[in-house]
Amino acid sequence: MNTKNYSPFIVAAFLIVATITTAQHKFVNTPPEVSPMPMKPEMTEIWEPQVQVVTPAKVLGNAPSDAIILFDGKNLDQWVSQKDQSKAAPWKIVDKDYMEVVPGSGGIQTKMSFGDCQLHLEWSAPDEVLDGGQARGNSGVFFQNRYELQILDSYNNRTYANGQAGSIYKDHPPLVNAVKTPLEWNAYDIIYTAPRFKADGKIDAPARITVFLNGVLVQNNATINGLTLYIGLHNYPSAHGEDVISLQDHDSKNQFRNIWLRRL
Repeated sequence: MNTKNYSPFIVAAFLIVATITTAQHKFVNTPPEVSPMPMKPEMTEIWEPQVQVVTPAKVLGNAPSDAIILFDGKNLDQWVSQKDQSKAAPWKIVDKDYMEVVPGSGGIQTKMSFGDCQLHLEWSAPDEVLDGGQARGNSGVFFQNRYELQILDSYNNRTYANGQAGSIYKDHPPLVNAVKTPLEWNAYDIIYTAPRFKADGKIDAPARITVFLNGVLVQNNATINGLTLYIGLHNYPSAHGEDVISLQDHDSKNQFRNIWLRRL
């Protein structure tokens, strides 16, 4: 603006109008700053849904109130023969307390299918040591009938690390050897997360497992790399859903008791 041709009064009036207009424009387009509401303790409290109540066992290692009892020494009603699922489990119950593997009869499997779960299982190799290596109390617990957590009398028993007790068979050795003597019972406490698959059947998230053996951590959220094969590399050849839990007959004597499971 050339102010030489205007009186000072006109120039002053123009400047006042411009200032008022600018202030109005700024007020309309820039809202005043609002201070955030101060946080209160109850703003981060979760009240619903309420947490489900589960009654723990009076004896540590026994089943809590929401567990599925798979074996309590009374019968094998929750199990069938793996060779012929139409037939009863062929293993032997002793003293209404534990079951014995009958070598050569075949493995047994649950009637029900499971995916993610918490499993408690107690096992003991024969009191008398007759063999060594993989022939000494060999068995296994298979999740979804595919992924084996090895069972073996590894007390003073040298064998390959990813084949001893507490190993994910031919996949991950245990962190430590925490097996008790053949005269004692061993206990597994296991958290198993089933694999997830994509719509095209390819693996999306592999299975994972955490294992405590006699209260000692031996698998720490370990990735299971696929089918726990005796020969060959492990992989996930095909998608699958929930499946049975099975116990292996490896032509070795072994015994089991106090088996229960919680779905997760």
